[in-house]
Amino acid sequence: MSKRLFAVLSVLMVAGMILTACGPKAATFECTDAIGCVDIAPDEPIHIAYMLTISGATAFLGEDSSGAIEIAIDDRGGKLLGHDILLTGEDSGCSAEGGQTAATKVAADPTIVGVIGTNCSSAATAALDTISAAGLVMLSPSNTAPALTIEGQTWKPGYYRICHTDLFQGAVAAEFAYNELGARTAATIHDGSPYADQLQQVFAKRFIELGGKVTFQGAVNVGDTDMRTILTTVASDSPDVLYFPIFEPEGDFIVAQSSEIAGLENTTLMGADGLLADSFPENAGPNVVGMYLSGPYVTGAAYDEFLAKWDAKFGGVPPSGFHAFAYDGTNILLDAIEKVAVVDEDGTVHIGRQALRDSISALGSYTGLTGKLDCTDKDFGELGTSHGDCATGGALGVFQITEAELNGAWPPAAVYTPGE
Repeated sequence: MSKRLFAVLSVLMVAGMILTACGPKAATFECTDAIGCVDIAPDEPIHIAYMLTISGATAFLGEDSSGAIEIAIDDRGGKLLGHDILLTGEDSGCSAEGGQTAATKVAADPTIVGVIGTNCSSAATAALDTISAAGLVMLSPSNTAPALTIEGQTWKPGYYRICHTDLFQGAVAAEFAYNELGARTAATIHDGSPYADQLQQVFAKRFIELGGKVTFQGAVNVGDTDMRTILTTVASDSPDVLYFPIFEPEGDFIVAQSSEIAGLENTTLMGADGLLADSFPENAGPNVVGMYLSGPYVTGAAYDEFLAKWDAKFGGVPPSGFHAFAYDGTNILLDAIEKVAVVDEDGTVHIGRQALRDSISALGSYTGLTGKLDCTDKDFGELGTSHGDCATGGALGVFQITEAELNGAWPPAAVYTPGE
């Protein structure tokens, strides 16, 4: 090579190096999301959390939901966008105090992208301000109190309900009692919680619309064990149906003590999804045989596959009825994260918090284990606009407890579904 050619090549090489060093670089991500972004480094996990009731009498609900969340994550190989999925959790209990405590802990962790929870409407009611203010999304598998999604009531941006609203469940229960059981009088008992109070109100309203008469609406306190006084008041009118959409152990005591009260001999007992637990029949005792429970009803090949995965992972069957909603909610959250994420060349992930909310809110047609889901805004007539009510009124039924369930079998068979 000539000295002249070598010199020319050397100049070109140096010029190229200078251009490389000083030329255009890959654009640095700039977050323009209205409520901020979560930035996840290449070696960091995508962090989601649950807020569920995992202790006490309602722990079966948390176990039911957390197992389904784990299965949804397993189905993706534990990864999303090339990152591990990290699942952490807080015990929100089934109370306002538990919900607020859990929300405060979750909101303090800026790495959390979204939340699955809560189980109980009372916990969600207390948690929503904190969760919403933190820019998080929260998708509930089992909050059914209507006010949680109604604008101007409890609703706050970022909240979504994957399960049915009790506007559906209360109506289904009332229609079953009136049309199928032939009941013309009914009494209700609640426990003061948003879930139980709002559900019995819907039941009573629909029962009256159908032509029935509500003879009594009363309440017990969480923690009460002697239900004889309120049962005696109920019995004074000998209603055809007693509807008590509450939890264990209070529901257990109502069932166990009902046979002691004159005037209830011909009254049919009816609960709701708060008692749809494998522990309920044994805890309530022999009076449970023949009573009815309204609650989730899910069928289909995909659901059968899910149950097989549950059995392989945990053994047996889920302890309550909301696992399929937790599974759907987790998948909706993970799909939305995948859709809105901006991924750098080095694998860094940026997730806009408002973009995540907008993506879920725009979800108009999603097929899950529980059927068709639609998270767009809805007009609920005199109640106003509903935000984030993803369920469409299906996946509901009425179940009857038999001797088989009293002796340990689970779940009970559905005896009625809407539209039969």
